[in-house]
Amino acid sequence: MQGLSLKSLKKHPSLIPLFVSLGVGVAMATFYTLRLATQNPDVTWDRKNNPEPWQKYAEKQYKFYSPAGFKPSQAPKYEE
Repeated sequence: MQGLSLKSLKKHPSLIPLFVSLGVGVAMATFYTLRLATQNPDVTWDRKNNPEPWQKYAEKQYKFYSPAGFKPSQAPKYEE
């Protein structure tokens, strides 16, 4: 296909910003997905060592920005 090789990009330089913006968008989406998979308290990868990961956030602020100030969450206490 035209425009997908370096040789044809030299003939159509107006396609370069398209490929750059597409690459940046794909990189940002990949980074965000990896961030959600590793940093989100709803996701657990190791159930044996940390069976209840949400208890770690009982006294922490989870939001990036809170205009009303910090209020500790009212996490329920589960008993076995």
